[in-house]
Amino acid sequence: MPAPYNTNTTTDELVADYTPLIKDKVILTTGISSDSLGGFFVQSIAKAQPAWLILAARNADKLSKTAYEITTANPEIKVRTLQVDLECLKSVCDAATKVNSWDDIPVIDVLVNNAGIMAIVKSKEPRVVVVSSDGHRLNPFRFDDYNFDGGKVYNRWYAYGQSKTANMLFAISLAQKLGMKYNLQAYSLHPGVIWTNLGGHLDWSVEFAELNNADKSLGNREGWKEFDAKPLERGAATHIYAAFDPSLKANNGAYLIDCHVADPLVDTVKPWATSRFEAERLWRLSEKLVGQEFSY
Repeated sequence: MPAPYNTNTTTDELVADYTPLIKDKVILTTGISSDSLGGFFVQSIAKAQPAWLILAARNADKLSKTAYEITTANPEIKVRTLQVDLECLKSVCDAATKVNSWDDIPVIDVLVNNAGIMAIVKSKEPRVVVVSSDGHRLNPFRFDDYNFDGGKVYNRWYAYGQSKTANMLFAISLAQKLGMKYNLQAYSLHPGVIWTNLGGHLDWSVEFAELNNADKSLGNREGWKEFDAKPLERGAATHIYAAFDPSLKANNGAYLIDCHVADPLVDTVKPWATSRFEAERLWRLSEKLVGQEFSY
């Protein structure tokens, strides 16, 4: 058995350990810009010879760029691109229908949601990975006012916290509803503070000061801590751990950090983001908002 993984674990270490588990798998990943966590994740696992890498994103140029980089470095890897706007429900439904129509890809073994949420084609042991953040500490889900009074009382950090809480609750619902019946595993994770293009439009000297103030007002310890940024090779490690570690099954629905199941006594894990009751409330609200009930 390998040594326990931690915050210093890299993608290369995990790919080396999990190669037999990655090989011949079909993996669909959203949010795959070449300089993003998702892009680094797919480029890392390509070394372990998965059967297919399906890359999903809105921007066709970014899809082509990442696909080219993967196939150039790994000519034997099969890559398929899927253009989808994850902010448009119809686009997501159309993309899911398209994936289901592919005769040469009958199943998807692992779905990694770096951006948005997609459906998964039936597999014997499917996994869904939802990228969240310890930013969930900033806000529970505001069931009675999730749109911040139409924007009148909007606070970007509280909105960010709400979205990350929702990510965690979604993984819990998937595990609860589909775990026993379909052998599906679902996990959410905090990758760490990573410098990617996602926050390229922000002035971080100002943003971190504002975030620190938000944390301090809430009494969160992060308000008094320095940010410890990770490089991509460490930031994407928990993605690989969540997608392939065989020991996680006993913790279906768990929230992961630094390549381990988060410990509420040590790690930042707020109870509103791990509540099955809150997860069910969000599931029902989501069904109402999309106008569709999901029965399994």
